[in-house]
Amino acid sequence: MKEFIKNWGLFFLILAIFWTLYIFVVTPVSVNGHSMDPTLADGQKLITYKLSNIDRFDVVTTKEPDDLDKLAVKRVIGLPGDRVQMKDDVLTVNGEQVDESYLNPYQQKFADDKMQSEYSYNPAFQDIAAGAASFTSDFVYKVPKGQYFVLGDNRLISKDSRAFGFVNRSLIEGEVVFRYWPLDDIAIVNN
Repeated sequence: MKEFIKNWGLFFLILAIFWTLYIFVVTPVSVNGHSMDPTLADGQKLITYKLSNIDRFDVVTTKEPDDLDKLAVKRVIGLPGDRVQMKDDVLTVNGEQVDESYLNPYQQKFADDKMQSEYSYNPAFQDIAAGAASFTSDFVYKVPKGQYFVLGDNRLISKDSRAFGFVNRSLIEGEVVFRYWPLDDIAIVNN
């Protein structure tokens, strides 16, 4: 009987540890949509780390400020107090030009054919791209205290801070740290 109780006690202890990690430390999430292409694809499964400090260019999960039931995967571009500007597809933060090499594949496809072959699966996306003057529309924002400015990597179709506004820190659920599905694409997510 003692052995039975010991085994079940160990089982419940392990279960409690995993539950605590799930609630307070890490959470599995799914990419829903194409706003983070080519970095993350629709349907991929990710792990987020809830205790991370949020830095510029981290890929995070956040509740959308205009619809708190929606969880979005986006990249942090602007930190509290930053002045963020996009002009002719060149990003500057606080007056300094920033390299966004993670966008190179899609910027090249935009230059080649305005994403028409890439967006062949969705005529509405093709129409958006065909009418765009640049891969990322021009903007200037001053990020308020306690807020973050987030963008999707697929700038032409992403619903992000340009649409729903700044994101309060309390809405950011965690930093994406690991991709575990599909199995042939398992990787640490480098921001």
